Formats: sequence, C-alpha cells, structure tokens
Amino acid sequence: MRHPHPPQPPSPERSAELRRRFAEEARSERPDLATLCLLVGAEADGTLDEAGLDAAQVELDRLAGQLPFRPGTPRAWAVALRDLLGERYGFHGVAADYQRLESSLLHEVLRRRRGLPILLSVVWLEVARRAGAPVYGVALPGHFVVGLGTESGPESGSLEERVLVDPFDGGRVLSGQDAEVLVAGATGAELRASMLEPAAPLDVVSRVLNNIRAWAARRPEQSAVGLWAIDLALLLPAHAARLRYERARLLVQRGEFAAGAGELEAYAEVVGAVDQAVAEEVRGEARAARAMLN
Repeated sequence: MRHPHPPQPPSPERSAELRRRFAEEARSERPDLATLCLLVGAEADGTLDEAGLDAAQVELDRLAGQLPFRPGTPRAWAVALRDLLGERYGFHGVAADYQRLESSLLHEVLRRRRGLPILLSVVWLEVARRAGAPVYGVALPGHFVVGLGTESGPESGSLEERVLVDPFDGGRVLSGQDAEVLVAGATGAELRASMLEPAAPLDVVSRVLNNIRAWAARRPEQSAVGLWAIDLALLLPAHAARLRYERARLLVQRGEFAAGAGELEAYAEVVGAVDQAVAEEVRGEARAARAMLN
C-alpha cells in the first residue's frame, strides 16, 4: 500500500500550472473528462508528473483496445465492458473505499482498480467512449452509474434502447427495479425519469470535487485538501456562489484569519444584494475572524 496517508501535494509552481490547465480545459468547447479528473489527481498527488498523466491516458486507450469490435446493441456493449473491466481486470468498489482519498483520484483508481462509484464510472465512460460505444454518465442520487445506448429524449424511442450498469458492482447490468432500489437506498426517494438524464462532463467533475471536499470536511487535519478542492471547483464555469463562503470559513478554520475575513466580507457584499440578514451574519463572522488577529 503506497499511501497510508493522503499523498503529498505538488509544489506551488506546479499547482499554479495544473490549475491554469484545469481552467482552460473546463472552459474548452468539449471538456475532456479524463484530462480534468487526472488534473484533479495531480493537484492531490505531487508524484503524478507529466509522464504519469500520459501513462494514465495510455492505460485507458489500452483497455479500450481490448474490447471486442463494435459489439452492437447497448446490452452487448454492457456485457463486453463488464467482462473486460469488472471480471478480467477486477475493477469494482467496496465500502472501505469511501474512507480513502485515492478512491477519488483517477490515476490511483486505474492503479488499484478500486474507487468510488463515480470514479469507476469515469473508467467505464472513458474506455467505452474510446471504443466507440454510445455511453453516458448517470448521476443517480447517492450512486453514480453508467448508461449505454441512445441518450434519453423524445426522439430516442423506447427504454429498451438504453441499459444501465453499475461499475461499483463490477459493471453489473441493472434492471429498472435495481435502479429504483439504488435510489431508494441512497435517498428514500422514488426514481424519476429526470434522474436518468446524461450527466455532462463538468457535472461529473464537480461531483468528484464535492466528494473530495466531503472527505476532507470529516478530517479537520486535511483542510488543505478541502481548500484545493474548493479552488478547483471555483474554476469550473458554473459553480455555486456559496463555495466562496465555504472557502472563507475554511481559511478561518486553518488560522488564516485576515484572508478568511476578507473573503467573508466580499461574500457578504454579493449576498447583500439578495438577503441583507444573511449578509449581516456573514459580516459578523468576518468581525469575529479579525478579532482573532489581536
């Protein structure tokens, strides 16, 4: 096991370069999911250099090259992916993976063949896409899966043309009932058609960063990880304004009182246009942070 503790971050210069590339890719016409996820990994792990980034892309290409040529139907694609990735290479997830930061880093998931549902789904998506499969991500509440077939919409015809698979479970092909059980287990809610809509690459990356922030939030000693995850999320073209508030509070928590207070005041300005009461509360937090400087 290489990392009993989270990996060491890159140098400030390397980090600045990675963030520049992440922002550029996120704002490109067709953002590349693998590239974005690998840049997240490089921000987490200072040992992931350019050769390592290239090697991860080559590995995705290699896996795609081992799929049979154009299986045909969505179900045949699903079975081919399950046989290759789930059975032959053993990609899957277990509950303990939720406790590890590596489970959110694509290069580590390719190495360990284990990870969170969303990162295993990224492997399925990228391998299938490279092989020419009609594939898309499906962000079910609490559990990310992969769809094969024509994306949903009025022109797509019957549901028979689409198959859902669960990479966390080794690529098991899901029946409609299985998907309902996954959603009910995660949220207690009913499965709605809108939940089966394809997830855009930037939405997938945003959810990956949310998972990293949640991991760090449960571990106050990992606040630096939470901070870079917020910083990357803020580089995505669409992000919640509240992320700025979260970042400011994290700076205060880390003892960076002046910087945190400044960001709280800036957030209060923005929020004041909508809700004066909340803005006042945030200004109060900023004053409290400044008081810690004395």
